[in-house]
Amino acid sequence: MKSEDIAAKPVVGQHVVAPRQNQHQPDKAAGLDIAIVVPTYNESQNVRKVISVLSAVLTPLRFEIIFVDDNSPDRTADIVRDLASEYPQVRCLQRVGRRGLSSAAIEGMLATTAPVVALIDGDLQHDETALPKMLDILYSEGVDMVVGSRYAEGGGFGDWSQNRRRLSELATRLSKRMTGVELTDPMSGFFLIRSNCLRERVGDLTGVGYKILLDILSAPGGKIALREVPYEFREREAGESKLDNKVILEFIELLLARTIGRWIPTKFIMFAMVGALGIVVHMVVLTLLFRSGFVSFAAGQAIATVVAMTTNFFVNNVFTYFDRQLRGWQLLPGWATFCAASAVGAVANLGIAVYLFETMDTVWFLSALGGVIVGSAWNYAVTALYTWKTG
Repeated sequence: MKSEDIAAKPVVGQHVVAPRQNQHQPDKAAGLDIAIVVPTYNESQNVRKVISVLSAVLTPLRFEIIFVDDNSPDRTADIVRDLASEYPQVRCLQRVGRRGLSSAAIEGMLATTAPVVALIDGDLQHDETALPKMLDILYSEGVDMVVGSRYAEGGGFGDWSQNRRRLSELATRLSKRMTGVELTDPMSGFFLIRSNCLRERVGDLTGVGYKILLDILSAPGGKIALREVPYEFREREAGESKLDNKVILEFIELLLARTIGRWIPTKFIMFAMVGALGIVVHMVVLTLLFRSGFVSFAAGQAIATVVAMTTNFFVNNVFTYFDRQLRGWQLLPGWATFCAASAVGAVANLGIAVYLFETMDTVWFLSALGGVIVGSAWNYAVTALYTWKTG
């Protein structure tokens, strides 16, 4: 392997510092050169080929392949274990009751003694032949991380549609602006990193969603020296794409966690956003019913309250708590506990506002705001515990 043959693109930004000294060569005393972490969910059709192609390109190296499977219904984990008898360098880490690419990647990368860990998809869309070159660059240039980039000169997106390409470009621009990460492809899921560099920042990772690279680079801590290597994104060979609306929501949650979420819980921010929508719904319903003369103010207020609470419940169910969404018959008791909590929250809102205004002589709009904050905090805490409980 010769690094001068590789088109590695230097990256300039706040996350890039001078290369580490005295870390240009792998530790010959270590048992492994590199570990490849492959998060999977319903990838049974791809497992054998993933092992085959990785073994072919990594054979000169001392390596292990760690499949981190989220208890796939298609028995991906069982197939990995069966294949491990043929390939002793293959391991399976099966997770039960947990889902998510980022958290799976973190667990897999922490489960090895290799000095360098790489992340690659289990759907064969990343170019595994670039891994030896990326490892060579990491050591020859003394950097902490090497990232496979679809945007760097020489990279590409394969047969992506224009809409998918535009969505990716929008997410890339948004992530750069909100997190300050200077990288042509911060959304990449194909990279390798020194294990000690990962362990230094793992306590500050959110583990949210699919964009583990963005999570690592935007985490507090020492800056990371990195390089980018272009690669061509390939089409999936088998199985089904995991891209859906949940991926978008996880991306939004990650961006919130890395910005406002540093001071306020991310779920509370999302909950409050939905609450603001509920106020709009309440006022629209009340206006339509009362101002049109259909009902009295008291009746209109009562109806608007129920409609707003119901709207908030369903929007929170698909937006704020997309990762523990209630379905089917779970919706009825969920709605009931949400409305009960909201009713108590409304009483707390009124009580605090009146107390601040009448007893503490606080200006009226600050009194109202105090009531809203207390009521919202109550609603969030109680519904998180009883409506969308995790256990």
